[in-house]
Amino acid sequence: MFEALKKAMKIPALRKRIVFTALMILVFRIGANIPAAGMNTQLIKDSLAQNNVLSLYDMMAGGALSQFTLFALGVTPYITASIIMQLLAVAIPTLEDMQKSGEDGRKKIQVYTRYLSVALAILQSFGLVYGMFREALISDNFLTVISIVLTLTAGTTFLMWLGEIMTEKGIGNGVSMLIYAGIISRYPHSLRSTMRMASVGEINPLQIIVFLIISVAIIVGVVMVLEGVRKIPVQYAKRVVGKNTYGGQSSHIPLKVNQAGVIPVIFASSIMMMPEMMRFFFRSQGYKMFIDKYFSVGGNPGIYIYSIIQFVLVYAFSYFYISISFHPDEVADNLKNGNGFIPGIRPGKPTEEYISKSLNRLTFVGALFLALIAALPNFFYRTTNIPFQFGGTSLLIVVGVAIETMRQIKAQSVMRQYQGFLK
Repeated sequence: MFEALKKAMKIPALRKRIVFTALMILVFRIGANIPAAGMNTQLIKDSLAQNNVLSLYDMMAGGALSQFTLFALGVTPYITASIIMQLLAVAIPTLEDMQKSGEDGRKKIQVYTRYLSVALAILQSFGLVYGMFREALISDNFLTVISIVLTLTAGTTFLMWLGEIMTEKGIGNGVSMLIYAGIISRYPHSLRSTMRMASVGEINPLQIIVFLIISVAIIVGVVMVLEGVRKIPVQYAKRVVGKNTYGGQSSHIPLKVNQAGVIPVIFASSIMMMPEMMRFFFRSQGYKMFIDKYFSVGGNPGIYIYSIIQFVLVYAFSYFYISISFHPDEVADNLKNGNGFIPGIRPGKPTEEYISKSLNRLTFVGALFLALIAALPNFFYRTTNIPFQFGGTSLLIVVGVAIETMRQIKAQSVMRQYQGFLK
């Protein structure tokens, strides 16, 4: 990894992208520490300390929610809007045609996603200010509420733009990098709290050892699955054109065990926050008690219900994302047009079916692993007092984004080395 970074920094264009990404993350962290005026942040911190679901939200926002800063909403409205648009693209033929019409169609869908993100940001910020954290309002007048709502909405809109420009001019997926930076930024604080509690005897040293062993095992498993690839052999037929012979090479189609990466985990995490967000509109004590008991990691039987739903969502989103991002029919057509074939498989429809079958088998394993890693650690981290937001979901996101970013850096390095050679 360090060798790849060292080589990348020697290439001016790639170094510029890496530095740009680092500067944008710095901007994100500065904004995540500028408080929005008009709220009592201590009351908000006390409320979040008793809520496991919103603690995950706060972790993905880099602690911006507990401090109620400009970026308190994070990029969650943008992620939710992206999920809704992708679901609508499957259900509405016009959007489906737009998605398949190339770059222009995807740009139009992106514009709709931005508008929907702003609408969701207004709705969520109003719910936070006038719903869940109403007691934290220093002044309950209309202008104060509107100013805070507009501030939070502007913060989310800025992050949406920041993520897109990072994707375009930086390294990696911009939104994923912002989530990654938010999660990583919480680790020093959690580490200090863990060491403090261990020094005064509030945490058993054995718990820390078991915690570290399980965390390392999860990281190793995540790396193995994210890097796992099945190579389907491809043979290209020879063609004789005049006196020259073309083709005849052997190649392969790389199918990842986890083709979707960490996107299903991010999608599922956003969906899992929705029942908690509904407190904005159902402020009755009965609804609060219902969510705490039946839909919370800290509840009983809530931890089982929460984990099962999280498992199902991650598993389902894995298949859904692959179905809209990888098209076996297009791969089969490209092979046929290039005089390529899979040994023992006829070109055309049989090739498409063979690729689909192989992909479904790999996705079954990859999706099952993702779902288990996201759901099972809930039980372990509940039984310990370690204040370390290092659960399965955060681990998957951090490791997955890091691997994907390094993969892009290596690809960019190789591409620019070839360009330099051709010049």
